[in-house]
Amino acid sequence: MAERPGRTPRKPHSAQVVRTERLTPHMQRVVLGGEGLAGFSADTCTDHYVKLLFGPEGVAYPEPFDLELIRERFPREQWPVTRTYTVRAWDPERLELTLDFVIHGDEGLAGPWAARVRPGETVRFMGPGGAYAPDADADWHLLAGDESALPAIARALEALPDGARVHAFVEVSGPEEEQKIDSGADVVWLHRGDRPVGELLVEAVRALDFPDGRVHAFVHGEAGFVKELRRLLRVEHAVAREDLSISGYWRLGHNEDGWQATKREWNARIEAEQENGGAVAA
Repeated sequence: MAERPGRTPRKPHSAQVVRTERLTPHMQRVVLGGEGLAGFSADTCTDHYVKLLFGPEGVAYPEPFDLELIRERFPREQWPVTRTYTVRAWDPERLELTLDFVIHGDEGLAGPWAARVRPGETVRFMGPGGAYAPDADADWHLLAGDESALPAIARALEALPDGARVHAFVEVSGPEEEQKIDSGADVVWLHRGDRPVGELLVEAVRALDFPDGRVHAFVHGEAGFVKELRRLLRVEHAVAREDLSISGYWRLGHNEDGWQATKREWNARIEAEQENGGAVAA
């Protein structure tokens, strides 16, 4: 019996920081470039994402960078950790990849890095992944999310043709966090202030007078409000699963490592409960 060929290890992409820009008080843009992006592509989905690789402070890896070799030779606590970010823009002609980061002071890993990184620094990442792009055959589109989903929502709006029927809701902390989006679609900006993340989004989507016809929906952000909107769309409005891109990008009280470890179970449990018409568990 012939041996099954082994899986080819995925190799990280390597790029350099080209420029950075503070878009709003809490949103930082980092543009990556360089010949290391020659084999990269992110032009089929509007929710394409990459997984940035961050090594622990004080740990140096041998060159050329080899993730498989690192995992073989370094103890697990010295392996790079990943942080996931949506591709805001991809320019294949200039080989430039644009990523936007939500900044909360010194909190977290990727945000503080994005705030201090300088042109010329090397960045390594895996990807892209992605699964959603607005369906041109849908009668109308629903887009809803918090700051973490803003890059994907903006990219989706910019991909929609002129005249497309769309209801877009973006929740941010305040008016200073609104961004200009190159789209003729109207965006409803919800200013959270001191209210819980996502509460305004749930209220806005619940109050929406749903148009007739098939909706193609994109709902992403903090897992708690995503859970509520999943129930609203799947159970109350009977939106078909294939017409709904919905997932928690993050969860209050969890870093990405902790959330990713439990996300699959969380989603499966909620989906099962809603398929059975039951209440959503906390």
